[in-house]
Amino acid sequence: MSSALTVAPDTNASTRGASPEVTVTDPALVKRAVKAAALGNAMEWFDFGVYSYIAVTLGKVFFPSGNPTAQLLSTFGAFAAAFLVRPLGGMVFGPLGDRVGRQKVLAITMIMMAAGTFAIGLIPSYAAIGVGAPILLLAARLVQGFSTGGEYGGASTFIAEYAPDKKRGFFGSWLEFGTLAGYIGGAGLVTLMTALLSDHDLVSWGWRIPFLIAGPMGIIGLYLRMRLEETPAFAAAAAAAEKSEKSRPKVRIREMVTGQWKAMLLCIGLVLVFNVTDYMLLSYMPSYLTGQLHYDETHGLLLILGVMALMMIVQPFAGKLSDSLGRRPVIAAGCVGFFALSIPAVLLIRQGDLWAVSLGLGALGLLLVCFTAAMPSALPALFPTRVRYGSLSIGFNVSVSLFGGTTPLVVTALVGATGNLMMPAYYMMAAAVVGGVAVWFMTESARRPLPGSPPAVESGDLPRGAHATAA
Repeated sequence: MSSALTVAPDTNASTRGASPEVTVTDPALVKRAVKAAALGNAMEWFDFGVYSYIAVTLGKVFFPSGNPTAQLLSTFGAFAAAFLVRPLGGMVFGPLGDRVGRQKVLAITMIMMAAGTFAIGLIPSYAAIGVGAPILLLAARLVQGFSTGGEYGGASTFIAEYAPDKKRGFFGSWLEFGTLAGYIGGAGLVTLMTALLSDHDLVSWGWRIPFLIAGPMGIIGLYLRMRLEETPAFAAAAAAAEKSEKSRPKVRIREMVTGQWKAMLLCIGLVLVFNVTDYMLLSYMPSYLTGQLHYDETHGLLLILGVMALMMIVQPFAGKLSDSLGRRPVIAAGCVGFFALSIPAVLLIRQGDLWAVSLGLGALGLLLVCFTAAMPSALPALFPTRVRYGSLSIGFNVSVSLFGGTTPLVVTALVGATGNLMMPAYYMMAAAVVGGVAVWFMTESARRPLPGSPPAVESGDLPRGAHATAA
């Protein structure tokens, strides 16, 4: 079955401003593409959710110390180290995806992510092999970080290039639905284990279970991705290049960065506010509730799970909203909300009462949906087809590495150095300012073709008088 059709306009198309060709999307293939991409993202964030929620236990297993704060810092340090190699992964997998295809590279990243996560569950403890344990943990995290360098840029590009223009926000929102599902799966499993296992059992063997689950998940995800066809946009570009030049020309990284420098700066700014707030709520807050506010660990985890479940419910509707209102208004609303409400939300969380903590976390979660729903469709639209995977992967991972993945480590250190428990609020406010500047300069992309690609429509939306032939 062909994944796209080329639509020839009628003879009077030029008088109506019609495009010389239109891509007609196959609804069944679009849904399969969304599922495969979202599952990969879910597996990536299953690992992040597990690592964040079980950070205190991992500190005891791999970084023995009499100081709990030092253990937590060491654990988050290994967490952040993986983000240092993500730009390298983006520089390798991104250009490769623009040259050999999105589907092939996404299959490779799936294998590497699953292998890295599975390997963590097999590492002996510090008590068993000494300093070799944290070294092996770091090595596994570096493999994860390198592979995820090609994951988000490829997955969001994959969905964006498959989806029809008027529904790109809705379909793109399911990518972050996968993120939340992975987080809930990982965090829920850790919460269940924390409730059922003693501290001794959790430290001695229980912590391994969530990481070992990544093996079967990776096999399922790889199967789904291998069954997919290449995206219509890439297939059309490859066919055109083969027809005119016999092979796709190699795009240099310099062209992907300096040749797209305006879009790259916008990408870095948008990803900064997206990921600082994301990691603050989903990765740092569980440890903040337990370590800084001395909140009951199980209850704190359940509250975060509730917030993520709420976000999952709202996510597709917010994606539809970005299709109707536009990406800029939705993302701008999130930036304004984080700037205005971060301090009140953190004050509510610090109050400690169940209703106050729930209200503060819920407010942050709903604001975060403005980003999780709109970014997967807004970011790919910054770049043309020829360099989309590479430019997006590089810009995304540079920003995540410098600002997003380091958020738990930096904020933990700031709170420890200053004793000021409002640091999370100030950090989110600063990120909101940067994001607001990026939104101001970005161009609206909702309901418009991706740069370098023809309009993409569903079969019922064909231009009047147009007819379709197999691409």
